[in-house]
Amino acid sequence: MGSVSLKIGDGTARFRRATFCSSAVHIIMLFSVLTTNLFALYAFTYTSSHTHDDFLQRQQKQNANVSSIISEHIVDILRQIDTSQKKLAQIERSLLGYDTLDLSKPNTPTELKLFLAPLSLPLGRDSRTGITQMVSSVAHSCAQSHDLLTQYMSYNPGSICPDDASLAQRLLSRGCEPLPRRRCLSRKVLVPGIVGFPMSLWKPVSEKIVGEWNGFDKLMWMKSRGKNDFLVDEVLQLGGGVENIRLGFDLEGGSGNFAARMAEKGVTVVTSTLNSGGNPVSSFVAARGLFPLEMTPEQRFPFHESIFDLIHTVNGLNDDLSDDGLGRPEKLEFLMFDLDRILRPGGLLWLDNYYCADEKKKTVIITLIDKFSYKKLKWVVGEKISAAGNGKPKVFLSAVLQKPARGGG
Repeated sequence: MGSVSLKIGDGTARFRRATFCSSAVHIIMLFSVLTTNLFALYAFTYTSSHTHDDFLQRQQKQNANVSSIISEHIVDILRQIDTSQKKLAQIERSLLGYDTLDLSKPNTPTELKLFLAPLSLPLGRDSRTGITQMVSSVAHSCAQSHDLLTQYMSYNPGSICPDDASLAQRLLSRGCEPLPRRRCLSRKVLVPGIVGFPMSLWKPVSEKIVGEWNGFDKLMWMKSRGKNDFLVDEVLQLGGGVENIRLGFDLEGGSGNFAARMAEKGVTVVTSTLNSGGNPVSSFVAARGLFPLEMTPEQRFPFHESIFDLIHTVNGLNDDLSDDGLGRPEKLEFLMFDLDRILRPGGLLWLDNYYCADEKKKTVIITLIDKFSYKKLKWVVGEKISAAGNGKPKVFLSAVLQKPARGGG
């Protein structure tokens, strides 16, 4: 290549021809710049990619650590919940008496162990029920009264039973029902000559049987003392007469006065009794020629379904609610549903002077009655002075209700 001269003064310009060496230098410089840029670009790209991978790995490790910590916390919480539920169940069983009797205690009578021991059927498995053993029953609440139960079952087999009727009543009052059977002979009781029926209904019971206690009341259900007091004849008439009322149940019937009045009309009444205050209520009822059934209202009634034409109660429903009407209405519901179970369709439920401590308690019982859709043949809410009160009038509900015929489902 040549060169060209440029002369400014005289108007000419010369440009010198480039040599081969200068061109090679330029090419080398250009290659160096390009190579440097390429190395820089590669270094930057590699560093960014490597840094990003490291970040992702660190992030994954952190997430894994966080997940592990969360999982451990969840497992710990679930473990605490399970432990709390088990402790709560233990407390509930302890309060309700659901713990089984600990027969391994050293002071547990042998008789109690023998009674509760399962008995294998002599012919093996029963084809109808599928059972292979017979197991004796005892109330779960007996576990809360282990000491009293131990005392009750401590006797000499085959000998005379201890004089411990009061002990049995204490166990029953604590829900230890049914009591276990015992292998001892009944105590000797002085029984005077039996008086024929129906004279026995109102003849004074010998003091040898009941001491000085007397449970007769010859005016109840025969003479009205107020608008809440219904008479036997009018209630029987509401039920279609004595030809339709043959069998009755008196819940907590006391000394059996209601059963006696119904017996005079040709109606057989079973009276549930429970000795109270040391009074021999059951012996008194039996001496009158009536049927006492010793049981508490908390027990399921030992009767088949729909067998009674009439159920009567004076105080049987008052025990399941406190005076403030709050109590446990579910207990009253269980009782009412069991009464409904043993009353036949068309039968009568005679609610006799149910004490309404206040408006709340009255509302509870009325609401419960409405659940059964009973027909109200007679319904009276009124005030009267209770004989056991302080002279102030109290509100009582008396009603005769007829059970409807419900369809099957």
